[in-house]
Amino acid sequence: MSEHYDLLIRGGTLVDGTGAPRSAGAIGVRDGRIAAVGDVTGTADRSLDAEGAIVAPGFIDIHTHYDAQVFWDRMLSISPWHGVTSVVMGNCGFGVAPTRPAHRELILRTLERVEGMSLEALLAGVGRDWPFESFPQFLDALERRGTAINVGALVGHTPVRLHVMGEEATEREATEAEVAAMRALVLEALRAGALGFATSKSPTHVGDAGRPVPSRVASLAEIETLASCLGETGHGVMQATIGPGFFMSELADIARRTARPVTWTALLGGMLGPDGHRGVLEQSAALQAEGVAVIPQVSCRPLMVEFQMKAPFPLESMSLFRPVSQADAAGKKRIYADPAFRAALRERTEAGPLGGRFADMQITEHPPDASLAERRLGDVADERGVTPVDLMLDLALASDLETRFRLAILNTDPAIVAELLAHPATMLGLSDAGAHASQLCDACAPTELLGTWARERGTLALEDAVRRLTGQPADVFGLCDRGRLAVGLAADLVVFDAAAVGCGPLRRVWDLPAGADRLVSDARGIRAVVVNGVPIRAEGRDIVDPEGPLPGRVLRGGIRR
Repeated sequence: MSEHYDLLIRGGTLVDGTGAPRSAGAIGVRDGRIAAVGDVTGTADRSLDAEGAIVAPGFIDIHTHYDAQVFWDRMLSISPWHGVTSVVMGNCGFGVAPTRPAHRELILRTLERVEGMSLEALLAGVGRDWPFESFPQFLDALERRGTAINVGALVGHTPVRLHVMGEEATEREATEAEVAAMRALVLEALRAGALGFATSKSPTHVGDAGRPVPSRVASLAEIETLASCLGETGHGVMQATIGPGFFMSELADIARRTARPVTWTALLGGMLGPDGHRGVLEQSAALQAEGVAVIPQVSCRPLMVEFQMKAPFPLESMSLFRPVSQADAAGKKRIYADPAFRAALRERTEAGPLGGRFADMQITEHPPDASLAERRLGDVADERGVTPVDLMLDLALASDLETRFRLAILNTDPAIVAELLAHPATMLGLSDAGAHASQLCDACAPTELLGTWARERGTLALEDAVRRLTGQPADVFGLCDRGRLAVGLAADLVVFDAAAVGCGPLRRVWDLPAGADRLVSDARGIRAVVVNGVPIRAEGRDIVDPEGPLPGRVLRGGIRR
């Protein structure tokens, strides 16, 4: 008797997510799961022709910030455009749950500042009447709402700390009783299905009114106590954004004590000097050989940030910018015009490596004079006989702070990026999808990896590139039924043309709530995206109704699915 399937994908070349060599074959799907792989015959309600294309597991993006966007964009664009079928949000310790009603606007203001989100868009998209307060209620709300792709969430240190300590969370260390209350919230979240616990000590994470985000004020002992919940529940990862006094030795101690993976953000080219990354790679490999899973996240894209001086995110970690962060628009203008501020900024930048970065900065948009678009700041400064710092501030003031600049921060040397991507101790992360929407767009990392680093540069074999996007993140994050092409696993699939796959140039659109803007990148070569057996995209367009039933699932850690 002939087998019958809900979906049959024929004629493709299978790359199964394990790193094994590719093979010709078909995929039969029934009830949202892979029912047959390889030499598959039979009938189907729906067929996809994958002739000349690769059939792979759906891509998993472990580092996103869709926590707010999911409440106005059930499609979670643009991730599925680039073959992503599962995302993990709540990274860097940020999130929207648990949150007391009195703290909702404070949480949104924190996201506005630290993740470069528009407060107007957040208020219009999420609103003030949230359908949850606790983390379990948050996961339940996601489940009721439905999404096009699968979503998992880390429980974040910042909302947990705010929930217990209120606004004092940004000002002082916690008492023993407060740490115990936080630990209870983290345990509650993990038992409800959080994929792990996330925190940050990064100096770049500056929150509302220029204050450090709550997790930065926490003691190491507090972080260790909250991370111990991972060991108690026996599942989940810790995601850490590193900072002073919170790096390899501290992360290794936590991984040893909990016997759970720790993945950190991010090992980027240039952050430790021209060769400093090599020592970290060697240390990571040695720890992993001992069974201590400390895994640096790396990126396949340069860290390039577009910004305006009304929200100077890449500069706000400088103490000099603390008054700027606290000021309104008029106050910012007064500071930028102040000769003392300018002199201090010149002194801090021109003597060190940041001075070169200022000179190399691009002017991407200057409304009073369109001819300056895409010109190097240093070149225009030379023409005008001023310093790059003064020109940047002059242009900002002349445009009512609307001028946009593009700053290359890290990961700009292709040779170092290749080393990071190819090293077996690393994993792909830091897409930041959903965050810094008007400043950058790295949600296209999967197609960049396949197009630039697998096909064009040959840094990774196609099979290993797919493993980096599928099987490896599924293993680290405990997504036991995703990330591979095998009978019985969830039918999250992507069909792509290996000769054409890639990401297009960034373009700015105004499609967020309240008309806010964001940068997006179109995918090339993605033929089809399937989530839990349901095709959601074909040939570059959505083929499900974003207002109707959607196939995504909430991925709950530690709970058999």
